[in-house]
Amino acid sequence: MSRIFGIELRRSAALGTALTLLVVGVVLLFFADGIGFATGWMQLAMTQRLYLAVLWPLALAAGAWQARREHRSNVGELFASTPRPTVQRTVPTLGAMTVAVVCGYLAMALAGALWIIGTAEYLPVSVLGVVAVGGLALIAAAWLGLAVGRLLPSPATAPALGVAGLALLLLIPAATRPRGWLALVFSPIYEMNMPGAYSTVPGRASVAQAVWLTALAVSAVLLFAFSGWRIRVAALLPVVVGAALAITVMPHQNRLVTDAVDPVAKELVCAEDEPRVCVSRVHSGLLSEVTPGAREGLSILAKLPDAPTRVHEDTTTYFPDSYPQWNKDVVLLHVEAGPNGHLADEAGVPADMVSGAFASPPGCKNSAEPAEMLAAAYWLIGREPAASDIYEAEYIAEAVQLWRDLRGLPAGEGDARVSALRQAAVTCSVGDGLLSRSTR
Repeated sequence: MSRIFGIELRRSAALGTALTLLVVGVVLLFFADGIGFATGWMQLAMTQRLYLAVLWPLALAAGAWQARREHRSNVGELFASTPRPTVQRTVPTLGAMTVAVVCGYLAMALAGALWIIGTAEYLPVSVLGVVAVGGLALIAAAWLGLAVGRLLPSPATAPALGVAGLALLLLIPAATRPRGWLALVFSPIYEMNMPGAYSTVPGRASVAQAVWLTALAVSAVLLFAFSGWRIRVAALLPVVVGAALAITVMPHQNRLVTDAVDPVAKELVCAEDEPRVCVSRVHSGLLSEVTPGAREGLSILAKLPDAPTRVHEDTTTYFPDSYPQWNKDVVLLHVEAGPNGHLADEAGVPADMVSGAFASPPGCKNSAEPAEMLAAAYWLIGREPAASDIYEAEYIAEAVQLWRDLRGLPAGEGDARVSALRQAAVTCSVGDGLLSRSTR
């Protein structure tokens, strides 16, 4: 059997399928929409799942193309006359296509992993579930393609099936609206786009999707391996039962994955030395890059009375809203990985951190404006405000004007106003005209 399986791997569409999935997958990962998986392993797994929008139809088409082999070679009658059971003849083909799609998918994951392995240190167990469901989706697609290709052995079947597969994935959300959770059951790509740093996929969602895809794969095997009409009718049973079970397991909650947050990913990991600098666990690989700039920022802030003494990553999330515990002695710093997996703007950490010292508690109605925060920060730094990826150009221009207003004040008055802005910000009592020469 192993020799037959080896021959099947070499002479079937398996190798071509694996190579196609690998090449297309890697191109999508790195060039489709920038490198959106640089934060960590969950982001890589979810990005792969999103690109099943292309890989799943390709696996369908590959299975249909492989299923035409007997028809192209005109050996159907010859094989039918042999005493060897049809099921036994189909096992090597099913196995070869399974190995092909799984290896192609895993090789795509390996390409992404090599890109981020130096900085992605947090590997949650749920990543394995997300990857496993993606591989199972491709297996189901290849087997379904085999089944359809055997039932409709036409040269047009493979391309038509690929187009139909793509259309199906794109239409599922609209067809199930407003029940978004139902789309999550049947579509392996739904809600996998734009994963945030703390994103996750709930375990029940992965289990429900696995149940449905397993049922679909079983039905596909029955259609491919048997020719009797009774078996083909019975092939509908796994699909019906699997759909019912998957719907039961899946939480009936819209935006289930979009709103899911991994609390462990948000936990703080701190540098050993003082002053204390902490980042979230998902960004722990960036701690050594954040620490020097953060400590430089703390040394700048030391000019203020009652200055903050610690730096924590800002782990605020929206949908649902969640804020880190407020402490006036802690500056919250936004940390973001760049496309290469390293800190997006290492040089800008001191300025971003100093401006963060003028932030107010969540929900504060009398907080400092972005331009005021920038002007105060650069006053302490000792130079005119510069462009920033965090703030818009209009805020930069206003901050420059405020900074110049501070320079026009009598000696010592600028420092006093910046200190007053800091105290007003932490007590949620910022008023107009704190930094300008005249009340606005």
